Amino acid sequence: MITKKVNNVQEAINGIESGMTIMFGGFGLCGIPENTIAALVNTSISDLTCISNNAGVDDFGLGLLLQKKQIKKMISSYVGENAEFERQMLSGELEVELTPQGTLAERCRAAQAGIPAFFTPAGYGTEVAEGKEAREFNGKMHIMEEAFKADFAIVKAWKGDEAGNLIFKGTARNFNACMAGAGKITIAEVEELVPVGTLDPNQIHIPGIMVQRIFQGEKFEKRIEQRTVRARN
Repeated sequence: MITKKVNNVQEAINGIESGMTIMFGGFGLCGIPENTIAALVNTSISDLTCISNNAGVDDFGLGLLLQKKQIKKMISSYVGENAEFERQMLSGELEVELTPQGTLAERCRAAQAGIPAFFTPAGYGTEVAEGKEAREFNGKMHIMEEAFKADFAIVKAWKGDEAGNLIFKGTARNFNACMAGAGKITIAEVEELVPVGTLDPNQIHIPGIMVQRIFQGEKFEKRIEQRTVRARN
């Protein structure tokens, strides 16, 4: 029987080295691989290129790696909730590549599917298109975007089995689903790890063939990035 299970997060991050390119699933703070990020913060790994829709907040998520200056470059879509990110970017300490959100998702999905590049109209005529091939399709200009090349993809799922099959819960599917299998090695941290054969095959979102390592996280804070409530009547 195939098993992708590793005993803990330290085993899961084995092989991650300074200078590597890593994908991190999640949207804002929803569905981020909290345990893996925390483990990386406790290492001396640096000069990382991180691919993530967001850059966490100042005291949580990728913001913790930014605080320790372990990230050399961020490839992101939205980064407006992190003051330290802003400071590092404006001071020139951090390299930043802002990418339209749909393009970011498609560059992940293309890597997952083994497609080297694709054309999209998003960003044509802006600085996003600088240095990229442009071509007309059906009377509309498109730019060529290349699939990401990541050493590791790190995702978070609600439930998984020891063969690496994953089920996401609610909006945590976000970038986790398209990043699984998009790196040379995919690490999945899950809230609940069950034996093979336990999951309903019809409910599986990502098959185990896209996952190389899986472990059960010890603690999930599941913070809310911006909590908005209304007054009771």
